Amino acid sequence: MDMQKHPLAPNNESIMSTVTLSPNGLASGATPDLACLRKIAHVALDMDGTIYKGGTLFPWTPPFLAKLREHGIGYTFLTNNPSKSVSDYLAHLKKMGLSATQEEMCTSSQATIQYLKTHFPAMRRLFALGTPSMLEEFARAGFQLTADDPADVPDGVVVGFDMTLTYARLCRASWWIHQGKPYVATNPDRVCPTDKPTVLVDCGSICACIEKATGRAPDIVFGKPDPAMLSGILERHGLRPEQVAMVGDRIYTDVEMARRAGAFGVLVLSGEATMTDVAQAEHKPDLTVPTLAEFGQLLLCAREQKTP
Repeated sequence: MDMQKHPLAPNNESIMSTVTLSPNGLASGATPDLACLRKIAHVALDMDGTIYKGGTLFPWTPPFLAKLREHGIGYTFLTNNPSKSVSDYLAHLKKMGLSATQEEMCTSSQATIQYLKTHFPAMRRLFALGTPSMLEEFARAGFQLTADDPADVPDGVVVGFDMTLTYARLCRASWWIHQGKPYVATNPDRVCPTDKPTVLVDCGSICACIEKATGRAPDIVFGKPDPAMLSGILERHGLRPEQVAMVGDRIYTDVEMARRAGAFGVLVLSGEATMTDVAQAEHKPDLTVPTLAEFGQLLLCAREQKTP
């Protein structure tokens, strides 16, 4: 997407023609009330579509993160994509020139593992659809992964964003789900953003296929918009919901999680969502901006108590 041609593209004189802070999240010419932005002490950042797209780092991401550090605003990278482990994500960020720690990462795999351990401690044997990296993360957490064998009976089924999916394993997962085994999904995303000329079918679409075959939707869907991922950040840093901004490129996951958690929801138009989606959304973002760059400008203005 050429941001210079986007109807909300920034100009060099003022960002007020491109973004506003309004009750419905839509752009207008009014100067935004910066009071709520002054409360922001931590930013939860979606990854693909927000700070990078596929393997391409957005040029505005490094200066945005530097601006947060300069003003003492914390941040956490938060992703619904379970296809990589935390270690893989840290390596992926490092390859693009971004350094991060394990404490600054939160993934839907981690949320799923933590929930199962806390609420279903007896569920130790799993049949899982996921990448080798995801499966290794579950194995390291103490789960036993069952084989594609009707004699190797699992306690439950986990479905993730499986880019190594085979027809046989899809059928085996559907069989156990049809037999009534507990069934959870790591995330609801229908597609994964990419900078390649293809459509990356994500976990939500795989679950839709299974539902057509078995008549069952997942018993629980983790990841965004489930507010538990943000709740963990609040607890870890001793924050109130209004002190956290959730920034992402999707209304039905990122913005919706912010709404459910009572956090400040920021939609960036650098990934999946468009202004048409905003106009049609039942629950609007608190703020809609072209990219992280404009959000950073507004945060800085709020901190300095200036009118943009």
